[in-house]
Amino acid sequence: MSSIIGDVEGNIEKVKSLVKKHLDNDTDVLVLPEVWTVGWSCSHFRESAQNLMSGSVYECLSDIAKEYEVNIIGGSFITKSGDGYYNTCPVFNSDGNLIASYSKIHLYSYYGCDEGKYITEGKSPVMVDLCGVNFGLTICYDIRFPEIYRAYAKCGADVLVNCAAWGSKKPVQWEMMTKSRAIENQCYMVALTQCGYIENNEYNLGQSRIIDYNGNELAYINGEEGIVHAQLDIAKMYEIRQKSPTMQDIKSDYEVKTLCKN
Repeated sequence: MSSIIGDVEGNIEKVKSLVKKHLDNDTDVLVLPEVWTVGWSCSHFRESAQNLMSGSVYECLSDIAKEYEVNIIGGSFITKSGDGYYNTCPVFNSDGNLIASYSKIHLYSYYGCDEGKYITEGKSPVMVDLCGVNFGLTICYDIRFPEIYRAYAKCGADVLVNCAAWGSKKPVQWEMMTKSRAIENQCYMVALTQCGYIENNEYNLGQSRIIDYNGNELAYINGEEGIVHAQLDIAKMYEIRQKSPTMQDIKSDYEVKTLCKN
């Protein structure tokens, strides 16, 4: 989706409309993009903040989950907890209950972006079981840190998720890193980003993919609003892992020996 900058209620209505128009009836898990409530505008983050457990964002996602009987990985919105603000991904089950949340660990504060100025980094990765499948949660800039994905894989992740608001100037990095995280960890990867205009002559990339454990695209949407769908064959993934159990070849330590010049 292309979020309306700073308009939480307008974006809530947009999500409801997109879901009503595009969601398949038999969908098990619905995933939204990063900061869909406010758009990628760090200066608007704090004014858009809501409590994780109440407010219009919570009510919207809970209602959608119940109405469509679908689990929701709710992209992210800015939450306020005590004196801190966080970029938080909520997870709702199909009964509309909030069952988990992940707050973005790596905050992007370069090239004019000031995420770290307005919000606080999260403390730890979060993996959640939906329909008997383990989903490892990440947000946008986290994709540049393969360590978090390897940690998920070691803990039994089946699907890696990255909800993003990725800039249009970095399409190669987005494609390569999302596919690499899937391949190197033998997991499915759901990688989605906002589309459309941001502000100050900046645009979202709008390339969202569902990728299998071999790096193949199962589904793809480019630059338009909508919902992309795919069916994941978890049993087939485990069959491939058994045939080529690369994870068991990871060494406990990779000590680098530096050779000094004479």
